[in-house]
Amino acid sequence: MAVPRTAPILVASNRGPVSYTLGEDGSLTARRGGGGLVSGLSAIGPDASAVWVCAALGEGDREAARRAGASHLNPGDTGGQQVRMLDIAPDVFAAAYNGIANSVLWFVHHLLYQTPVEPIFDAEFAEQWAAYESYNAAFADALAQEAVDDAVVLVQDYHLALVPAMLRERRPDLRIGHFTHTPWAPPDYYRMLPDEVAAGVLRGILGGDRAAFLTERWATAFADCCAAVLGAEIVREGGGDGVATAVRFEGRETRLGVHGLGADADFLRERSRQADVDERLSSLRAQIGPGRKSIVRVDRTELSKNIVRGLLAYRRLLETRPEWRERVVHVAFAYPSRQDLAVYRDYTERVRRIADEINDEYGTAGWTPVALHVKDDFARSLAAYRLADVALVNPIRDGMNLVAKEVPVVSERGCALVLSREAGAYAELGEDALVVNPYDVEDTARALHEALRMSDGERADRTKRLAAAATALPPQAWFLAQLRAL
Repeated sequence: MAVPRTAPILVASNRGPVSYTLGEDGSLTARRGGGGLVSGLSAIGPDASAVWVCAALGEGDREAARRAGASHLNPGDTGGQQVRMLDIAPDVFAAAYNGIANSVLWFVHHLLYQTPVEPIFDAEFAEQWAAYESYNAAFADALAQEAVDDAVVLVQDYHLALVPAMLRERRPDLRIGHFTHTPWAPPDYYRMLPDEVAAGVLRGILGGDRAAFLTERWATAFADCCAAVLGAEIVREGGGDGVATAVRFEGRETRLGVHGLGADADFLRERSRQADVDERLSSLRAQIGPGRKSIVRVDRTELSKNIVRGLLAYRRLLETRPEWRERVVHVAFAYPSRQDLAVYRDYTERVRRIADEINDEYGTAGWTPVALHVKDDFARSLAAYRLADVALVNPIRDGMNLVAKEVPVVSERGCALVLSREAGAYAELGEDALVVNPYDVEDTARALHEALRMSDGERADRTKRLAAAATALPPQAWFLAQLRAL
């Protein structure tokens, strides 16, 4: 049965705004998600007939997708949004998502490979790449079916890098944009990919009218890769060595855009003052102890987040600055991520082990130097934002890093931000943060010392400026800016 074309605006992303749990009795329980896309799509209003196309991630999602067929999910489950969830075969999804998106494209753009031993592009990789192509084709088919003539389609992230070109073949009338939420690798590193794959990802994104990124740095790296791999022409502002504004390739021009996603100040301030956050705040304060300062980090145990070096820097602080012993607690939230991949399980265990070693080495009867929490708890994260004296955000590489933007918004007394220069947020927050090289443990330990010594007045002033910069483009404005640009 043909799907009626109803959508003038479409969003495509791997993860949708709702997830389902399948009960033993066959019942489905829906859980609505949050995040920038959910907030952004709500900005256009229910009368816009927008449709969100996403993948089924688990068995509950797949059952919901099967029951819906080619129709949309129950709007009662989605907050009134029209959502089409794709039931992609589990083996195809796993190969595309874990095999390519998270184990290859993510690693390339975050510069995570240990190059003496990885990557290895072999027959297994070729099969996974074929699955990634099939996965992207499923999205292109669904978007082509749903979109009215001249509709606007916003494709999100590295999971769906091939969709713009595939969709262009199916529906040349559409206005298509792609937004990359990760960094983009420089040409020399990007060219580790097999030549056909490196070219295929670039051609995929260049199938759109517009390719957008979180910072100018990532947009420039993308353009440089197009020139190096495809021989494409980079269009620059004012010509010469100006900022890259577009890429010309095979008779088409794809404009480049930059939209630095900001924190949702209204939501954060309202949510952070609710009773469950107050309860967790009291618990954290009791754990830290009276009169002590806190160094807070909130991350997934994702390799790029650099949690291990952050812990090593804290250990170095205690070693070289004994005056901080029993006067500071490192509150580290390291929420397990991608535990179906062995390298992530190993990393999570290493984080636990180093935290235990620091506590064994420096802890006393009345003081535990590291308070490590591994169970995801958003209310507790917000409580930590409120009480933090220092926020440690030291990723190896990060497309943006919203934690760096959220902490100044929620902080009660002002918080010194120790920030990696490799985070996208550095472009907007660098002036008022203490900036570090994420690989340099000594440098990070010195920055932590400086942050702890910062006067209350300076910390409060910096926090106000950080919060203003962090909220310059909140999710709804971020989404609408992309929409208008198309």
